[in-house]
Amino acid sequence: LVRDKPLCTSWEKKMVAKREKELVKKYSLQLKEDKAREKEEKRKRHEENLKRRAENERKGEVVQVIRNTTKIKRMKKKQLRKIEKRDTLAMLQKSQPRNPKAARKGDK
Repeated sequence: LVRDKPLCTSWEKKMVAKREKELVKKYSLQLKEDKAREKEEKRKRHEENLKRRAENERKGEVVQVIRNTTKIKRMKKKQLRKIEKRDTLAMLQKSQPRNPKAARKGDK
């Protein structure tokens, strides 16, 4: 009985092909992981940049606190659109004098 060569491959050839296939799989998996990691890093960096930009924008704003609420009622629509509610606690702390002795002298 004579076997045709293409129909029957040797065990060693099968193992070599299997190893090559595994190596290709590992390499492709590694490439995918690297790509995913780079994408994640880029996303994080983008988020940090947006946060920093918003923070810098807030720092650079010129803010005027409206204490008299009747002014708001007299305002026009265009002016009302520009008004934003903010936490004024930080503004109050900034406006208070840092030196407590200077504040006492002004009270006398």
